[in-house]
Amino acid sequence: MIMIMSLLASSLFGLGSNRQQLSAGEHLFRTSQKVQRLYLVVRGQIALERISLQGHRLVLQRARGGDIVAEASMFAMAYHCDATALIESEVASVPIDVFKAMSQTDPQIMEELARHLAVQVQKTRTRAEILSLHKVGDRLDAWLVLHQGTMPAKGHWLALAEEIGVSPEALYRELGRRRQRSP
Repeated sequence: MIMIMSLLASSLFGLGSNRQQLSAGEHLFRTSQKVQRLYLVVRGQIALERISLQGHRLVLQRARGGDIVAEASMFAMAYHCDATALIESEVASVPIDVFKAMSQTDPQIMEELARHLAVQVQKTRTRAEILSLHKVGDRLDAWLVLHQGTMPAKGHWLALAEEIGVSPEALYRELGRRRQRSP
């Protein structure tokens, strides 16, 4: 992933890219909007989200600094979800046509993109596996393994609950049980 970030950052997001500041809650793009740009999170956090038929918010991706936003949309006509800044964020972007033209003349970009997408598939499969676990504690343990045992700061526990597919209350109860068990 580091390789594609440095390659894409230098090839696509260096000279001539647009920078955009987003406030928390501000949309980068909306569902059904035409795909015109390729985005890279410079700093902050962007969530790709949909609203389920029951009205629940479904987070499909949390793009952080160095991540490409909605890379699966690069070859789509329109976005299939909303992109919303979770915190104050900055993104760099290039027109999708520029990316496609470069990919025609520089096969290394497509190779690195394929590597990046393979890592994203692995992450998505891991997240699906976490969501298949029935107990909150098991989901939290699996998430912690992926994040080297490091819990996010207290102000980010709601995002963690959403990421592992449990209610905030269920997560807080599990964390309380763990605090009681620790010496």
